[in-house]
Formats: sequence, C-alpha cells, structure tokens
Amino acid sequence: MLDDDRSVATVANQPQPLREVDVRGLPPVEGLDAFAQELAGEPREWARLANEHPPLLHGQTVEFHPAWDALLALGRREQLHRPASSYVERAAKFVALAQVEQGVGCPLSMTHAAHFVLGDVPDGWLVGMSMTERQGGSDVRANTMEARPSGDGLATLQGEKWFCSAPMSDAFLVLAQAPAGLSCYLVERRDGFFVERLKPKLGNRSNASAEIRLERAPGTLVGEEGRGVQAIIEMVVHTRLDCVLGSAALQREAVAQAHHWCRGRSVFGKLLVDQPLMQNVLTDLRVEVEASTVSAFRLARAFDEDDAVRRLLTAVLKYWVCKRTPAVVAEALECIGGNGYVEDASDLPRLYRESPLNAIWEGSSNVQCLDVLRTLRREPDLAEAFLAELSDRDRPAVERALAGADEGDARRLVERMAVALQGTLLDEHDEAVAAAFRAREPFGAFGTLPPGEIRNGLARRMSY
Repeated sequence: MLDDDRSVATVANQPQPLREVDVRGLPPVEGLDAFAQELAGEPREWARLANEHPPLLHGQTVEFHPAWDALLALGRREQLHRPASSYVERAAKFVALAQVEQGVGCPLSMTHAAHFVLGDVPDGWLVGMSMTERQGGSDVRANTMEARPSGDGLATLQGEKWFCSAPMSDAFLVLAQAPAGLSCYLVERRDGFFVERLKPKLGNRSNASAEIRLERAPGTLVGEEGRGVQAIIEMVVHTRLDCVLGSAALQREAVAQAHHWCRGRSVFGKLLVDQPLMQNVLTDLRVEVEASTVSAFRLARAFDEDDAVRRLLTAVLKYWVCKRTPAVVAEALECIGGNGYVEDASDLPRLYRESPLNAIWEGSSNVQCLDVLRTLRREPDLAEAFLAELSDRDRPAVERALAGADEGDARRLVERMAVALQGTLLDEHDEAVAAAFRAREPFGAFGTLPPGEIRNGLARRMSY
C-alpha cells in the first residue's frame, strides 16, 4: 500500500542513500536506539511518500497518504502526543522522529501541548490550534471572529481563520472576540466547522494546514472570558519548545546527509571528506549542530525542572536555533552539490523547504525577540536567573547587552544571549567543540574555522 514505482539508476561515485538515524549526542533514553533503528527502515520511505503525495480535501474530509498515517501512528505509539514523565526523554524521541519527517510533529506537538491547557485530552483525539486571521497575523488582538456566549461557558463562534494547523484534528483551541474581549474556546470539528481550502505551502507538505470558516460553531470557554491569550499561552510555550527541538533535528539530519555524501564521493582524486576546505565546512556545521542540540535539551530540562527561566529560554532559543537552521541546511545542501538540489537525488530539497518554518510558526523571529524584552521588563528577576545560567566568561557580554537594549536592538540582544548560553553549555559538554565554537571568525559563513589543532583535531574526531 505504501509502495512507489520510482526507479533509481545505478551510478558510480555516489553513495547509497543514508538510512541511519543519528542519535549520537542525544540523552541516553530507554528505547531510543531501537526507535532510531526502526526509523532507519521503512519510515524513511514513508517520509518521502507523504511529502510527494500531500493531503487532499474531499468535501470536508482531509485525506492523507497511508505513509502519513503510518508515521503519525509511530509518534502516537511512542506517546509523543501526551505528557511524559520526562520532557528530556520525550524530546529525544521527538528529535529522532523529526530527523526523518517533520510534518507529523505538528499534530503530535499541539496535542501534547493542549494537555497543559485543558488538563486532559480524550484518548484518540488530536487537538489543533487556530489563532491567525488575515488582517491581524501575529497581532491576535486584532481578530474579528465573534463568540456569542449562551451561558455556562458555552458560546457559538462566527467568522474566518486564515490559518488552522492540522485541520483534520478532532478539536481546536480558537481565539475569538467575546463581550469581555479576546477569549479562548475549545471547538470540536463538527457542526459549524468548515474547511475552506488547504494551504499550498513552501514546505511541510505532508502536513495539512487550512483556511477555515465557523458558522455558529459550538465552543466551550477555556480560562476566563477576555483572557484568551493568557489561556492559550501555555500551549504556545510548549509548542515553541517543539519548534526548537524540530529545528535542531533538521540541522542534525541535513549535516548527517552532507557527511554521508562527502564520505562516499571522490573529487580530484580523493574523497570530499578528506579535503581540507570541506573538512572545515563539515566540522563547522557539526559544531553548530552540537550547539543547537545541547541548548535544545537544556530547554527541555528547564521544563522538567519547572524552572522559572524556561519562559525566557524558550523565546531566546526559539529565535536563535530556528533562525540558524536555514543557513545550516543550505550549507549542507551545497556540500552535496547539484544532487542536493535535485528532488529525486537526495532529501535536501525537502529539508531546505522545511527549514524556515519553525522560525515562523508559533511567533516569528521578531515576536520572539520582543517577547524577551517584554518578559525582562515585566519580570526583571528573570534577567538574573538567565545570567546565572552563564559562566563567568560569557556573563559580561550579556550584562552589557542587557544594559543598553531597546526594541530596535532586540535581535542583537537575543542573539548575544543565545550564543553566550551555547558557549557555556558547550564548555560543560565538550571542551574541544567549545573551543571551535569560540574560535569562529565573525564572517557569517561556515567553513571559516581558523587553522591549527582546534580545527584539525576536531575535524578528525567529528567525522561520521
């Protein structure tokens, strides 16, 4: 049922497609290695098929390719849609699955996050979210969808949403204007819920996103009327965590693909991986992957510890890790060359299309940076909590940035916070990787690590 008749020509001087799912550097989680081995089999083909055969709308039914259903079933089997005993353990398996396919991460992530708003989600349900309207975008307070209360927390909702994530879900958290102001409602996918069309997106093609219309759709108030943003924010915070994890996963997969190619491709008489300039590029990419991975799991640990600084860490890393991902994936694609740009020659075109999404989803880069400023102004103690995360070496640069930060400098501030945090974490994780991370010149391009043992020794060690 999941077969495809695409044929692959046998050619010389090109490695076979990468099957392994790299989980090195992830926390030691029970069952992770076995899950990675399973993902290295049929699920790799399912990911391709689910993206080549995107969902279709038939009437009001969203129809998926069987490959999508199989991937989603894997995530549900691993309980990625439900709260786990440990955020770190869930994160490790989420990253492993996201290295193979990102699309199913959307409904898994939102359903997981919905538990922290609703308290519980019925078994078997998927829960989506719909906040965005055409005229407002990130400014959800400009929403015009109307909620007409009918008593006992019930209401009927009327209006349109420009973006609804995972419209095949069983229920959705929806923001609408009630008499007391913007409010949050749980709306089941039944009478009054209409899918207008599916979005033709740049990437994330295996996953459905839609424009919807509600016509006297029944809704149940979540939280207090007029405090819709406060009601839904915990769901948003949790899905932002998964945006960070998903971006780290994309980086890991793209760079693994690049290393795999360079180990099997000879140019000018020797393997690409043995050529000094390519070694520099690959090693630099691996350093970035390590920085993204250790910071993503520090964030997951902050959720485990219910650390007050997690709100600040989430916005900082949602900005930086997601922002760095397109650059990492683009460089990995270039390592593969022309085959990296051809749809049926590698997975890199799909990864590249996917790479900008997490920076947009759940609040764009500017939204994250402004959120950091607002959080620091509202809760100044969190600045001290963040500074306490940093080593003596990294703290002064952030203190200086905090002292002069205003709205126009918000990106500069948040970048400084993120890079300082990553430097501190890498010092604790691996001194050699940390040295390379700190040795970078500010050229903005990968492959500019300075000469010497920092680069050469690390290149030998980090080769796949």
